[in-house]
Amino acid sequence: MSDRLYDDAMYRFDKPEQSYWEATKGQTSLEVQRLTANKVCDVAVIGAGYTGLSAAYHLCKEHDLDVHVLEAGHIGWGASGRNGGFCSIGGHKLDDSVMLKRYGLDVTRDYYKSQVEAVELVRDLIVEEEIDSHMIGDGEIDVACSDKGFTQLRDHVDFQSNELGLDAELLTKEELSESYCDFPLQHGGSILRPTFGLHPLQFIRGLARAALKHGAEISINSEVIEWVSDSRGHLLHTKEGTVRARNVVVATNGFSPELLHSQLMGVTLPMISAIVVTRPLTNAELQAHQWSTDCPTITAVNLMNYFRLLPDKRFLFGGRGSSDGSVEDAKRNYGKLISRFREVFPEWQGVDIDYQWHGLICMTRRLTPAIGRFTGDPSVFFGFGYHGNGVNTATWSGKQVARWLATGKESSIAKPSWLPDVVYGMPQRFPFAALRLRYIAAQIAMMTIRDKLS
Repeated sequence: MSDRLYDDAMYRFDKPEQSYWEATKGQTSLEVQRLTANKVCDVAVIGAGYTGLSAAYHLCKEHDLDVHVLEAGHIGWGASGRNGGFCSIGGHKLDDSVMLKRYGLDVTRDYYKSQVEAVELVRDLIVEEEIDSHMIGDGEIDVACSDKGFTQLRDHVDFQSNELGLDAELLTKEELSESYCDFPLQHGGSILRPTFGLHPLQFIRGLARAALKHGAEISINSEVIEWVSDSRGHLLHTKEGTVRARNVVVATNGFSPELLHSQLMGVTLPMISAIVVTRPLTNAELQAHQWSTDCPTITAVNLMNYFRLLPDKRFLFGGRGSSDGSVEDAKRNYGKLISRFREVFPEWQGVDIDYQWHGLICMTRRLTPAIGRFTGDPSVFFGFGYHGNGVNTATWSGKQVARWLATGKESSIAKPSWLPDVVYGMPQRFPFAALRLRYIAAQIAMMTIRDKLS
């Protein structure tokens, strides 16, 4: 029995992804090693991504706890080091009407307030810890791809501004062209603040450095292969060592090892997303699409593309990933993504692609993030399911887990008053979890039809 939905190529913890971020992460080393001893601590964290390292950072800095983080790969091996670098508001995949019906207006507002706080948390960490993460842009642009899409986007902006109190602004086709960018697909758009772009691998490495500075231990290349719980707490085994802790934080998101603990089985839906990055564009090439913005940008459709101009004038373009994660399927998918890039930006037909890579985003059955404690064992905390908005949401999630662990009642899984209802608790398992890849295929087919009809 395997807990891996995709081809083994997606789980090569010993092999860095050949991404633009890896190529430009700089030479500053991190003082981290493989676990080769038996350790004891207050809190063991499984996963050194945004959630895990944010939890470790805040547990050490604000609550003076002894924390040991175990990472299967290197720092930034997973989604935290592979994503598009969008620090943006989102974190869920619910339509406005569905969210309102499920949670009501007040709870929905609370959630979006936490999303703004999450963006500012990342900004504050970068400034306070002096992380060289190449922050750029001052909002996220959503591009309508049809007249009907613009009408829908206008309604969404009205909801964001008038009901949620967000800083959202509608842009006509002419305004988008004159002030930001232009390409045949665009029919106007919107801009939502605060949002910015960053170098995601530099940010996660900087967060690791900050956690180390405040007293955390981090062991890389130390996959947890066995988890034993007893009256003394938890004992986590790696190939060469163990960590015993009173509390455990599970922060593995789309790469969650489901066979490690029964409560992890079938609760996540990892989906592959792919990215290509061009060579540096010339000023003339940028002018061909009137590109004058460094704001992260997405197409406002179901099967969206996301893109942004990088500080060195390369262009990042992302979208749907391969079906099974194999090397062969990934190559085919990169070809499709490059074709889509040239379709969206026809003036850049001859621009070479220098980098291509992929990784996993993580969804839940309820389509919202999940923060909580294990049922029956409140000494274990978790945070996952950021739906492609992990830079801010996962970093914020780690901080909330740290606060709950350090200040909550030891035996209670009840929601703290300060935690938004939208993110609380373990999501339901996907029925027939072994068929999750078929769910994805069916969902993609449905979204493709919806996009064609709009």
